[in-house]
Amino acid sequence: MTLKACKKEEKMDREFQKKFKFEGSINVLTRMMVDPAATEKRGGAKNLPLRRGEILDVIQFTNQEQILCRNSQRRYGYVPRAVMLPL
Repeated sequence: MTLKACKKEEKMDREFQKKFKFEGSINVLTRMMVDPAATEKRGGAKNLPLRRGEILDVIQFTNQEQILCRNSQRRYGYVPRAVMLPL
């Protein structure tokens, strides 16, 4: 990975921590897949856009309805638990 890409990732991680008031290091707890039968969603202010069959990194199990996740483009956001399947 180049120095420029590394700095860009660090900046994205800092923005994530500020936006979601997340403290500590960002650790991936597990990986989960978006249900292939689920409807695709665009996302919103703090919600992650969903694509069918996409594999997401789980950062935090926030509550019974939502999970804080990261997608392959290193974008962060909340995802409904109802559309997530374990790998």
